[in-house]
Amino acid sequence: MANILNIETSTDVCSVALTSEGQVVDHRENYEGQTHATLLSQYVKDMLDYARTREMKLDAIAVSIGPGSYTGLRIGLSEAKGLAFGLQVPLIGVNTLQLLTVSTMFNHFIEEDKVAYVPMIDARRMEVYTAAYTAALEPLLEPQAMILDEHSFEDLIGQGYTLVMMGNGSDKARQVLTRDNVRFIGGIKPVAVDMLALAERAYRGQDFIDVAYSTPLYLKEFQATKPKNPIQALQG
Repeated sequence: MANILNIETSTDVCSVALTSEGQVVDHRENYEGQTHATLLSQYVKDMLDYARTREMKLDAIAVSIGPGSYTGLRIGLSEAKGLAFGLQVPLIGVNTLQLLTVSTMFNHFIEEDKVAYVPMIDARRMEVYTAAYTAALEPLLEPQAMILDEHSFEDLIGQGYTLVMMGNGSDKARQVLTRDNVRFIGGIKPVAVDMLALAERAYRGQDFIDVAYSTPLYLKEFQATKPKNPIQALQG
């Protein structure tokens, strides 16, 4: 198995983990939000120092590529690219929605036979980034931006799936999806320690992304908010 440095910055959590031989050997996490730019480099240095003192040679860098926060994804991917280039190791991109799904499967036992895992990352208003997967991570619904309403996921519900929803966007779904075969699991956040299985699978399959030209999985174009004119702001 490989020695992999994992970086996760897709939401308000900033986290880094060093994994080796299928285990997490060291990690750092911060849940306070808006800390990626100030903490990420130090967390990475901590992991590199740990690896150096134990003579561990890194085999790859893994990074969450989204969907998620535009700023967080850019910071994480830039750091990962620099590391991969400098260390001359391959770069692995981990889908954040799959990461939420894997974290849920590893930490919660679901009794139902026909389950669709529906990770959700908060976007704007009633919009989320979402997808749907089987327990084998086969896509039932491709990653997309979705505005939630009472008719969302009707096709999957009609096929008899129990929908298991998680992630910081699932609170929006609670407001509109009240059917019996929809379950919500709270407290699931994308963190680097849970990237282990997906990163290892990608490394074994030589499924790497381009160090120079890879971009985050945004799912929709960035829409910058135009700042108000100071005079207009004071007036209204």
